[in-house]
Amino acid sequence: MDQAEQLRNMIKATTQSQRPLARVITVTSGKGGVGKSNTAINLAIQLKKLGQRVIILDADFGLANIEIMFGTVPKYNLGDLIYQGKNIQEIITKGPMDIGFISGGSGIAGMSNLNRDYLTYIIKNLAQLDAMTDVIVVDTGAGISDAVLEFLVASGEILLVTTPEPTSITDSYSLLKALSRHPRFLKDMSQIKVITNRVENAEEGRTLFNKLNAVVARYLKLPISYLGSVPMDNQLSKAVMQQTPVSIQNPNAKSAKAFEEIAAKLMNVELNRSLNKRGMAAFFSHIIAGKKMGNGE
Repeated sequence: MDQAEQLRNMIKATTQSQRPLARVITVTSGKGGVGKSNTAINLAIQLKKLGQRVIILDADFGLANIEIMFGTVPKYNLGDLIYQGKNIQEIITKGPMDIGFISGGSGIAGMSNLNRDYLTYIIKNLAQLDAMTDVIVVDTGAGISDAVLEFLVASGEILLVTTPEPTSITDSYSLLKALSRHPRFLKDMSQIKVITNRVENAEEGRTLFNKLNAVVARYLKLPISYLGSVPMDNQLSKAVMQQTPVSIQNPNAKSAKAFEEIAAKLMNVELNRSLNKRGMAAFFSHIIAGKKMGNGE
């Protein structure tokens, strides 16, 4: 029995009583500075307002954007669960509106070296998230690193944030190209949705998506969909400077209303009829399996 099959069996054994599965939404971008973390936070807040139980996983290793904007310093992170024996409740920090927050730390890097007992413990804890929450928003790092691609390959739902800057569009295409060529990426099992940020108006946002989609469809044969746009907004900039999400500081701001509309689309039953929910344990097991394969095990 190979490592991947062992992990699948471990998931089945530890998640049988944890249905329904949480929805894992992974927010990413082809380059830094396009508002990815801001998007992740504000969508989490808007989903919470729609009655969803939400947890944010900050997987942007080396940076602390989420905790800075939430005004919270986590006592423990994912590494403490993996290596220090902390349980899942201990590593969740409560942010605004009682939204849970998990700092990734640098714990995932060494997960491929863990033995079966450790993996079973981790997966059992992560499976509890499926019972504790409805939506888990994963904020990845920016760019096309192996770590980012591992998260995207494991995710059934990817939100790609881009802006009108030519470099942002180019880098978004490069990210999708790298993802489409990843040996473990299954395009039929993932939904890629694009959010255009810092646009002048809705028309510019739609035009930007159409340009990206045309190139992606022609050269990558990869289906992507348009989720919506977020306009340039001074209120958003002020909120960022004051380390407060605009959806809390100024719910009537143009950008906050845009995030509200995007969150409503994410919750649209008809649009999500074919959504493949994997749950958090399966999400991380996919990443671990990939790392073990990368190590030649």
